[in-house]
This record gives sequence, C-alpha cells and structure tokens, in this order.
Amino acid sequence: MRILHTGDWHLGRTLLGADLLAHQATFTDFLVETVRARGVDLVVIAGDVYDRAIPPVDAVRMLSRTLERLAATATVVLTPGNHDSAARLGFGSGVMHDRVRILAEPTSIGTPVLLTDDDGPVAVYGIPYLHPDLTRHALAAVPDEPLARSHQAVLGAATDRVRADLATRPGTRSVVVAHAFVGGAEPSDSEQDIRVGGVDMVAASVFDGIDLVALGHLHGPQRVGPDDRIRYAGSPLAFSFGERHQRKSVTVVDLAADGSVTVELVPTPVPRRLVDVRATIAEIESGAHRADADAWVRVAVTDAVHPERMYARVKDHLPHALAITHEPADRPERPAARPVTATSDPVEVAADFVTFATGTAPDEDDRAVLTEAYEAAALAMHDDRGR
Repeated sequence: MRILHTGDWHLGRTLLGADLLAHQATFTDFLVETVRARGVDLVVIAGDVYDRAIPPVDAVRMLSRTLERLAATATVVLTPGNHDSAARLGFGSGVMHDRVRILAEPTSIGTPVLLTDDDGPVAVYGIPYLHPDLTRHALAAVPDEPLARSHQAVLGAATDRVRADLATRPGTRSVVVAHAFVGGAEPSDSEQDIRVGGVDMVAASVFDGIDLVALGHLHGPQRVGPDDRIRYAGSPLAFSFGERHQRKSVTVVDLAADGSVTVELVPTPVPRRLVDVRATIAEIESGAHRADADAWVRVAVTDAVHPERMYARVKDHLPHALAITHEPADRPERPAARPVTATSDPVEVAADFVTFATGTAPDEDDRAVLTEAYEAAALAMHDDRGR
C-alpha cells in the first residue's frame, strides 16, 4: 500500500504579519498532483491542519476543497492536532464520505479505518492530540480511576487500545496517525508548547507493535529511532526564520506485505525563501543583496549610527523584508537575553521576568505558583478550543 504522510499545514497562519494562504494553496495543489502522479492509496494528515480553533473562512474553504480533490483518487484519514478544535474539525465525521475519515474522538481510538490491498488488510488508527487533563478520565481502563496526569499516560492508554484491537485482527498491518511530541525528535521554534506538569514528550516505546507511526506536531521532517517506522512529516512550509534551513517535504511510504516500510521524501514547493541579512545600509543600497529581493528577509542594519529613513531605504531594495532592526556592529557586548520562542518553557519565561522585575530569582514556592497558573491558563485555552 502506498501512503502519503503529511500534517502541520497550519492553514490561516501568518509569518510576521505576512499572509501565507496563497503559499499554502500552492502546497495543496502540489499535494493533490503528487497523490495522483504517484498512485497514492492513502493520505494521512497528522493534525494541525488549521492554525487556530476558529480558522478564517478562506482556510476552511481551502481544506474542504483539498479534501474533496484528494478523495477523488485516495482514501484520506485526518486527525486533529493541538492547534485544531477537535469538536469543530470532527463535526459531521460520522456522515462523511467513506473516502474522507476524520478521527477526532478519543474514546473511538481503538476503532480503525479498514483498507485492503493485494497483500491483505490494513488497519489505520487515528490518535488526536490528547491533552492529559481533558482525556485522563475518558481513557482510563477503570472508571473513577483516572490515568496519571501526563502525556505518557494518556498516549500509552490510547496505544493500548490500538494493540488490543489489533490482537483481534491476525495478519493485519497497522498504521497509527498521531499528534504528539516523541522523545528523541528535534523541535523547531514555531511549535506551540504542550507541557503538562513540566513534561511535553512521550517515549517512542508507546508505539511498540505498530508497523507505521505517522506523526504530527514537530515541523522538521525526521525519523524517530533507528529506522523509518516512526516519522514526522514536518510542516510543508517554513513558519519561522528558525526553520529557514529545513528542507520541507511530504513523506511517501510503501507499506509491504510483511509490514516493513520504504520511505521517500518528496520536496514541497518553496514559494518564497526565508533569508537573514546583516549589512550596512550602504551595502544594501549597493545591490550586494539583490539576489534576495524576492525573498522574505529579516534584516539587521549594522551601521554605527541609525541611518535616516532606514526602514524605507531597506524596503526599496528588499521589498519583502518582514523585520528590520538596527544592530550596530561595534555595539559593546552585553549578556544576551534568553530568546523566547514557541518552544520556550513558559514557566521559565515567567521566572526570567520575575528576576528582571524584582532583582531576585523566584524560589521553589514561587515556581510552584507560576507553574499552577500557567497550566490552568493553558487548560482553559485548550478546553475552549474543544468547544
């Protein structure tokens, strides 16, 4: 069976204020053509199709049209990520076309989409993003005995349900589509924090016994472990300058009769490159960086004195510059502040602010208060997404 693995589309996202929807449309056109040209039987989309719980109307239309086009030639299995509202994305899944299956309900994790090829049956299980505080009761094996408050506990319970169902299907190959942070993988700086109890990842061993694990959440394409059995497809576009060197792709997997896999990474289109430029205003105006005129650029102007009309002069030569700062090359060295990115620990960020504001680092009791406040806010935000 030929499977195309993708995810983390983040439809509706912007990059430093720049609208990405047209570039995402370029990707979806590429995706449909790749599925057709390569004879793909199954498309799995591992969450975060939208960038937020209530996406823009144009993003909803784009997803609807893309699923319709993909379903003309392949079966599509989609599961929600932490950016999606599982309830909204899964609306109507029970009456959708057999070729498009949205697996959004945690309590139905052990019920697969069953497909067949010349080598026999394939069971495809969807594991949506599982917030421990919202699923530790629903996934508990014993009523009134909730699971431990951790990603490891809830994802482990979910895959136990998968293995229990597989045990009733001898000779069936297995595919799990999941949205999670698996230990050993490399994050990017544009992924949303999912820490609960200070921990955001799970061990790869939770997926023991599964032939293919198609993951979403991390934006760099990569495998987890010694072989290609567990993989992240990565995002189709760079969503931050920290991802500018990643080679984005979709993953085409051939699942053999014995459950082994062969993988090919198919590069996705790059509608506009991301580039960093550090130069004086004179160097920029000389045309030294004219090759980057069509790129999205993050510019650091290094003149000793702030140039007059700096922003306008840079934009004259680099019209797609998204960030322009003045960083004199001869500025005295100062202790660098810890950068804050999407993968920064929010409690550590808050602790840094307390230190800055009070001159004293928070003690253990202070950190406990910060942790409790952050996790309560994160849970409220996620719970609101699910409604």
